[in-house]
Amino acid sequence: MTGQVTVLVIDDDPGIRDYLEALATRQGYRVFTAVDGESALEGFDKTKPDLITLDAVLPGMDGLETLRRIKQRAPEVPVIMLSGHGQARTIVEAMRLGATDFLRKPFEVEELELAFRKALENRALEEEVKSLRGRVRTEVDGLPMGGDTPKMREVREIIEQVADTDITVLVRGESGTGKEVVARALFQLGNRRNRPFVKVNCAALPSELLESELFGFERGAFTGAQKRKLGKFEYANQGTIFLDEISEMAPGLQAKLLQVLQDGEFSRLGGEVDVRVDARIIAATNRNLEEAVRSQEFREDLYYRLNVVTILIPPLRERIDAVPLLVEHFLRMYNEQYKKDFEKISPETMKLLMEYHWPGNVRELENMIKRMVVLGSEQTVLHELSQPAPLRDVSADQDELDLAALGAGFADGQELDLKAISKRASQIAEKKVIERVLGLTRWNRKEAAGRLQISYKALLYKMKENGLSEGR
Repeated sequence: MTGQVTVLVIDDDPGIRDYLEALATRQGYRVFTAVDGESALEGFDKTKPDLITLDAVLPGMDGLETLRRIKQRAPEVPVIMLSGHGQARTIVEAMRLGATDFLRKPFEVEELELAFRKALENRALEEEVKSLRGRVRTEVDGLPMGGDTPKMREVREIIEQVADTDITVLVRGESGTGKEVVARALFQLGNRRNRPFVKVNCAALPSELLESELFGFERGAFTGAQKRKLGKFEYANQGTIFLDEISEMAPGLQAKLLQVLQDGEFSRLGGEVDVRVDARIIAATNRNLEEAVRSQEFREDLYYRLNVVTILIPPLRERIDAVPLLVEHFLRMYNEQYKKDFEKISPETMKLLMEYHWPGNVRELENMIKRMVVLGSEQTVLHELSQPAPLRDVSADQDELDLAALGAGFADGQELDLKAISKRASQIAEKKVIERVLGLTRWNRKEAAGRLQISYKALLYKMKENGLSEGR
């Protein structure tokens, strides 16, 4: 609230009216007075009060009816009821109708000053909350997820409702749908936005390393532990920790995480003293946790602790209307990042983008737009999208399978080793497919192995053989 505060005094007793007017004026308020409810309501648009004192007993329309009509017209304006009787029924009814406070006559000057201050502070707080909710709604609408389906509206509504709380949130959805975007939105729009945001991918590390990463260790906890190391939970103290791919966490670690959720404390590896932390937990998974609980891969008690509020992000194929908005967003982002001016795509490409099934969801679309901007051309993406579905995963890089890349020489009638060429072509294609699937699964090796229908160990071997690592 800015400027001078206006107070409207409604009382039929001239002595009380004059007293309240003098008291409020002395406190720096601008004051209007009215002798009854009818005249107060008639001049309401002119006075535009920020605060009202209202006598419960008035001639004609009584105080409670006046209060009801004021709240209909201006529900945000605080009303302090005054009465010489103070009957319990009147007080209860006044509060039910929206009165901010109720003072009995005669009252002390300090009582009225305190009531004024509290009423105005509460109104300012309500206006701040309203403004914050408006900002949250605006920022949530601008998230790079897009789509105006009922499911996406529900996602935005839940983010808006829980962002400014400390409640645990479980974000669910297929790989590439934007789970980390939602987690960061919850953080940025929350009351811990000025504190750390710590991300941990639970699928990226073996169980032993993940435990030390999350909870830290003491010196001498194991061979090579030459000094104490703080865990991610300690770095996230007072802030937010985002546990991505929570379903890949080993059962032993799940028990330790459950302790953090229940008690807010844990012990470092090799430690004897519990460490207390206050970190908001946001978890994400692309797996069916209910099935994981039934197969005893995931603890049931941890599932219920994490599943306080769930945000389910629909796949891009179920919100295809989001594609043009996302294309515009990624074009703008990568044009700025790479200092390019690839401003729009052709109707032909947009049509193919709208018809595509999007197995890799938003991340796959982002990578396509990034490639267009960097190369300054739609041709590779057009070629990829126009391929039959089984070939799409490798077609984007098909142009790299040329004879030069295979080491074949045609100059001066050189002889060709067809077997060697075939073997090399197979290796290149295999590497491209593995790299592509790893990208689609966000380098979740377990999920990638499943998609490729090979064992986890076989995938690790082939990644090493092809020189593939997440840091590429």
